[in-house]
Amino acid sequence: MLQTETREHTEPRETPDAAAADATPTGPPAAPAGCRELFFQRCVWCGTPAYRRSFCRACGSMTFSRERSAGVGVVVRRNGHAHHNTWFVAMDEGFNLLCQVTGTAPFVVGVGVRVTVVRAGAPIGQGLPVVELTESARPLPRLW
Repeated sequence: MLQTETREHTEPRETPDAAAADATPTGPPAAPAGCRELFFQRCVWCGTPAYRRSFCRACGSMTFSRERSAGVGVVVRRNGHAHHNTWFVAMDEGFNLLCQVTGTAPFVVGVGVRVTVVRAGAPIGQGLPVVELTESARPLPRLW
């Protein structure tokens, strides 16, 4: 039979501050709000780029290297309702990214517009990366 070692804490902490002081952070430090650095993964075996994946979509490997993105891409399509202003962006490195467009109205953004990263998402995965248009908005075609 397999025996495991168990530990019981018999001494209670004196104060909640002492318990918080003993805790060590488990994740990476929080990024500053204006962080423009965007990191992505590249499969070590086949070289396929990905963003926040647990395994490679091409070969199934779970071994990735971390690389810095240039932060430039092209809008591919809208995701959801216009008031959320979320879009899929094809980055120049070859991976797709769901992000929010800032600095313009949702109806001005169109497919094929170049964007650049303004703020990358939090390192723990909370929030979407934020991008802005790099070229001025083109006039919308008249359909009537």
